[in-house]
Amino acid sequence: MRPLVALALGALLASAACERDPGRDVQPMAPPLGSAPVGTDTDIIPLDKVRRSQAAAVSQRVANTEITVTYSRPVARGRELFGGIVPYGQVWNPGADQATAVVFSRDVTINGQSLAAGKYSIWVIPDPDRWTLIFSRAGDVYHTPYPGEAQDVLRLEVVPETSSYTEVMTLDFPVVEGKETALQFRWGTTRLSMTIAVP
Repeated sequence: MRPLVALALGALLASAACERDPGRDVQPMAPPLGSAPVGTDTDIIPLDKVRRSQAAAVSQRVANTEITVTYSRPVARGRELFGGIVPYGQVWNPGADQATAVVFSRDVTINGQSLAAGKYSIWVIPDPDRWTLIFSRAGDVYHTPYPGEAQDVLRLEVVPETSSYTEVMTLDFPVVEGKETALQFRWGTTRLSMTIAVP
C-alpha cells in the first residue's frame, strides 16, 4: 500500500506544480525603500540637512501586473495649495525633487485609455473644476521643467473632488478588486482618482 500512496501523492504534487498562478510569479520592479542591507548607509543626517519633501514609494500588484509609484511628498504647512503655491492653468509635477513617476510591468488602461508597459513621469494641469492628467515618456527627469508636449504619451481629463484634509501629499491605491485598482492623489482638501485596469 505504501508505494501506491507515495505514487498518488507524487502525482498530486506534480499536478499542482503544473497549475501555475501567474499572479504569484510577478516580482516587484524595484526594491522597496529601506530594503538596503543593514549597515550599508551608516551616515546620520543632521535635522537641518533632511529634505523637506521626503521620498516615498507605493506599489500595487493587480493580477500579474506590478504598478510602482515613486515620488517626494511636499508638506502643506498652512500654505494655500491650488490657486496658491500651485497656480491654476500651469503644468505641475505632483511632487518635489525627482519627478513623480509610475512604472507598469504590463500594458494597462487608465480611465479606459490604453497605456503601454513602461516608466512615465506624471504631470497635471490643475484648474478649479477639471484637471488635465499627463503621462510623459520622460520617465527619469527632475520635477521642473515640464519635458514638453512632444514627450506626452497620454492626456486625460479628471474631475477633482473635495476630501478630508491631508497635510502631506499622498499617492496610494485605496481600492483593488479583480483586475482593477484606483490610484489616488490627495493633498490639502483635494482628491484626484484614476481607475487602472489590467488585461
